[in-house]
Amino acid sequence: MQLLLFFSVLLAAASAGPTFFSFSPSVGSGVGSSYAIQGMGRITAVRIWENNSAHIRGIQIRYGYAWSSVAGYEGGESHEIELFDGEFIVQVSGKYGHYIQSLMIVTNRGRSITAGQPSGASFNMYGGHPMAELRFLSGQVHGGLTAIAAHWGVLDISANNTSD
Repeated sequence: MQLLLFFSVLLAAASAGPTFFSFSPSVGSGVGSSYAIQGMGRITAVRIWENNSAHIRGIQIRYGYAWSSVAGYEGGESHEIELFDGEFIVQVSGKYGHYIQSLMIVTNRGRSITAGQPSGASFNMYGGHPMAELRFLSGQVHGGLTAIAAHWGVLDISANNTSD
């Protein structure tokens, strides 16, 4: 009986097909409280707040039609990009010191959103698979974003339709 159960589970796992996930390690000082921005389906928009043309104060992501909570703080100058159907985020880059000083988020169509001031050490995050897209962000916040990490995956769009 256990052997039958084992082979059933093995067959189910093999028929599910490969799943690709990767992780871009955290950059920044990492001071403060932890955050994770995650949701269901594909990312459809991003908002970033910068502190008077300085560091990144906060970030918010929309999944389908639902906005996440803000990681960090609203206030200062805001920047927003709304993604087209079939468009997804393939790169997160910027500069960091104590705070995340600047962010640039790039899509598979070459469009981007940029916020903050480009000073400090550089970072560049992207998925480990050619079709990987940003799934969620995590990090720390204390008066602004002090760390950011990116989590990537290949989204099965047949199972996650954002038009619901």
